[in-house]
Amino acid sequence: MVDTRLLVLFALLQIMCFPFHEVSAATCHVSGVIRGKGRNCNRENGLDSCCIAGKHYPQFRCSPPVSAKTPAILTVNRFDNGADHVTRITSCDMRFHRDKELVVILSSGWLRLDGTNRCNKKIRVHANGRSVLAKVVDECDSVHGCKEENDFEPPCRNNVLNASPAVWKALRLNQTIGELKVTWSDV
Repeated sequence: MVDTRLLVLFALLQIMCFPFHEVSAATCHVSGVIRGKGRNCNRENGLDSCCIAGKHYPQFRCSPPVSAKTPAILTVNRFDNGADHVTRITSCDMRFHRDKELVVILSSGWLRLDGTNRCNKKIRVHANGRSVLAKVVDECDSVHGCKEENDFEPPCRNNVLNASPAVWKALRLNQTIGELKVTWSDV
């Protein structure tokens, strides 16, 4: 039988050594882990969107430092009311948004935890030789997860920029890719 502590250590090392985490490994370490409960999760967005009972998920109270070219993982987020189970009023402006709006969600460390509140501010997203200005409207929670108030989803990675379909379209990116390495900067 394999020691659970070794599995957790191995999982944390994989996360910290993933090539895109190189920047964050030196300045932003895993803050802790959450043990998955795997209850009542809506699996419409795939298995990865649900905590698995007994699996350990990393927490981050920080994100990589913000620069003129901050590396991030761009993902697609549907904003239209009723588009999916996670559509909700956004935390920055307390309203629903449309998929056609240029809006993004930042990992916890980038939204507020680095001493800057980026709520309702614009950032510039760079990809595919193009850039677009997008409004920050919500947080992708990197600290909490696997609870009912988080829809039983794992904590967000510390370098995620969830963007509306309009952002993907403006950058001329194919949304079916799911996620893509990009850079962003404050305006």
